Amino acid sequence: MMAMVYETYGSPEVLRIKEVDVPVLKDHEVLIEVHAASVNSWDWDLLRGKPYITRLGGLRKPRYRILGADIAGRVIAVGDAAKRFRPGEEVFGDLSGCGWGGFAEYVSASEEALTPKPAGMSFEQAAAIPQAAVLALQGMRDKGKLRKGHRVLINGAGGGVGTFAVQYAKWLGAEVTGVDSAGKLDMLLSIGADHVLDYTKDDFAASGIRYDLILDVVGSRSVFAVKHALSSGGTYVMVGGSLLRILQALLAAPLYAWLERKKLTVLVHKPNHDDQMVWKTLVEAGQVVPVIDRQYPLSDAAQALRYFGEGRAKGKIVVCMKS
Repeated sequence: MMAMVYETYGSPEVLRIKEVDVPVLKDHEVLIEVHAASVNSWDWDLLRGKPYITRLGGLRKPRYRILGADIAGRVIAVGDAAKRFRPGEEVFGDLSGCGWGGFAEYVSASEEALTPKPAGMSFEQAAAIPQAAVLALQGMRDKGKLRKGHRVLINGAGGGVGTFAVQYAKWLGAEVTGVDSAGKLDMLLSIGADHVLDYTKDDFAASGIRYDLILDVVGSRSVFAVKHALSSGGTYVMVGGSLLRILQALLAAPLYAWLERKKLTVLVHKPNHDDQMVWKTLVEAGQVVPVIDRQYPLSDAAQALRYFGEGRAKGKIVVCMKS
């Protein structure tokens, strides 16, 4: 099979399209013919080996030779103990908890990582869902305790996590402000955002407006600045950011919880089949539509990672194994 492989940390230039062996199934795994896989920030971090915490399990060279966690495809074989799927079924899922390998023509995965593909949805759309959508759900529902009528701000709203978060918050009846670069603001309005801010011109932390929930996908601001934009009893959820910003949020959390009744928390990604089912239901009902900026063939997968690293993508970037 053909796959996008890397042997050393670095820029997209270290990626190569090579022929490798088809994975050998374990008892509780299924073999999937991959039709599409989407790019996530975790792929970008693992490619570069930065921050260095991403090198756990592979200090000098990558632990996984093939990146790609979010996939959609068709089951072609099942392990002896696999019970949930049969050959021919269409699935999607997040493989970050069971070995990655999605940027390839075939991948093996634990059946627990997979969910039936939403009816009426393309493989490309399904591949855009798993990790980004589940992060949005866990950040807003579990950490943020989002409710109807809440005033919500999403920093970095124009990327994969952010576009799902905007739509989920609007579905719940929240008032949503999206923060991103100017080129993404019209798209954010088109998917339901009530207000948009260009981060190069507008400082949400100094505007005087208070939010019940701030979902921070980029972690670009100091928590000491961001906390001024939280209402009393409000919650700040960091989904992405540097290790310094994460430590800052964790260390400051007890102080602000005690002094100002403001909760600062960091979301740790947990792949979850039940949460994928939530999104399956939402997209089948037409409540949410995955936003896809660009699609690339596997032969151009390095360019897909390069474009992701530029930070200009509106929503998701998808690599297509099948035309």
